[in-house]
Amino acid sequence: MPVPPSSPLPAAAAPQRFPAGFLWGAATSAYQVEGAAAEDGRTASIWDTFCRTPGKVFQDHSGDVAVDHYHRFREDVRLMAELGLTAYRFSVSWPRVQPTGRGPGVQRGLDFYRRLADELRSHDILPVATLYHWDLPQELESAGGWPERTTAERFAEYAALVGAALGDRVAHWTTLNEPWCSAFLGYGSGVHAPGRTDPVAALRAAHHLNLGHGLAVSALRAALPAAAQVSVSLNLHALRPLTPSAADRDAVRRIDAVGNRVFLGPMLAGAYPEDLLADTAHLTDWSFVRPGDQKEIHQPLDWLGVNYYTPTVVSATAEDASPGREDGHGGGEASPWPGADRVGFHPAPGERTAMGWTVDPTGLHQLLTGLAHRHPDLPLMVTENGAAYHDRVGADGTVDDPERTAYLHAHLAALHRAAADGADVRGYFAWSLLDNFEWAYGYDKRFGLVHVDYPTLARTPKSSARWYARVARSGELHPPAGG
Repeated sequence: MPVPPSSPLPAAAAPQRFPAGFLWGAATSAYQVEGAAAEDGRTASIWDTFCRTPGKVFQDHSGDVAVDHYHRFREDVRLMAELGLTAYRFSVSWPRVQPTGRGPGVQRGLDFYRRLADELRSHDILPVATLYHWDLPQELESAGGWPERTTAERFAEYAALVGAALGDRVAHWTTLNEPWCSAFLGYGSGVHAPGRTDPVAALRAAHHLNLGHGLAVSALRAALPAAAQVSVSLNLHALRPLTPSAADRDAVRRIDAVGNRVFLGPMLAGAYPEDLLADTAHLTDWSFVRPGDQKEIHQPLDWLGVNYYTPTVVSATAEDASPGREDGHGGGEASPWPGADRVGFHPAPGERTAMGWTVDPTGLHQLLTGLAHRHPDLPLMVTENGAAYHDRVGADGTVDDPERTAYLHAHLAALHRAAADGADVRGYFAWSLLDNFEWAYGYDKRFGLVHVDYPTLARTPKSSARWYARVARSGELHPPAGG
């Protein structure tokens, strides 16, 4: 029996205004946009290696060139300014600035991010830097990767290095982007780099990502001016049971434990949830968690980044259920859900994007209000939200994407309603600024506000970008009629 759709959010009677100072941004990540994979001292990351493993990425695509943001960043910043953006969330490529994952930084790599930050600031665009968006230096993976404690220690050293180099230009920092994907897709299901399928390694990786986060927060605080802000971005799961049965509600609990609270627990409360430890006791005794680790992870944050695309509907195992997530972050032969690998996943009803993900803005409202209720003093940012569609360039050279405009409008309306319901939401970053390399999907899926013609790398703002620009400039959410 399919889960009933969530109650729609009430339509606003008048244009919805956002507060002064609300950040209107877009986001990218280094491996997805930069290219220049072998320039200026950069060495291979786990994604370079993964892309060269036949069959892992759509048509063996890679980020070798990506969309050449490394050479075209000034053009891209001008586009951001034309779109009225007030913030740009980018990631620093670890192997570009510290090729072996240890030792001194490479100035040529650091200089790129200095130039990028300066260019952003010259256009009154706030630089928001993410230290880790999945591109672990291959040398560290060859030494064991995130399942090993030393990787967390190396990450703290890297954070101190980058913070010292860019702290005079960048005041907003994120330690990790979506550590769930790094741990459970990279080491559990193997559908992301480095492609390992070991549930215990995935749990070890989750802990060492948590530890790396805590150590990096401390390192950044020591390296940055006192006014700098430090955060983390989590892809939290908006969970719903397929039916009201006790079994399906327990399935929600299990996925909440290994999908959400495995990070929220130690980061925001200083402890792993007891039910997660019990659910995974047949796999590990968690002895890799040393005394003092959870205190180290539990560092004060200036805000929490929330990444959301679609809800997750689960049940106790059923014959018609999928073994992986219905939003595309699952599947494969191995489960990304240690301790919950018998849970079934089901499609939520409603319109789908090109990724097959259900469009449901109530999930964003659910996450933001839930976090606000549990952590009322913690400001929030929506650091990723967007949709892939089958965009086409028209005969006149324009790209009309009304579906994406409608998606953005609905989710911004959900954010506005969450703020009215008590959530302290400070900004919104659309994913993504540019069409780019979409991980295992290669260049087959387009999330950008700006269309990229991959053979020529020409940029063309889509109609959704023009609509978003009007919202950003006015601070007011109007219906998307007319694109």
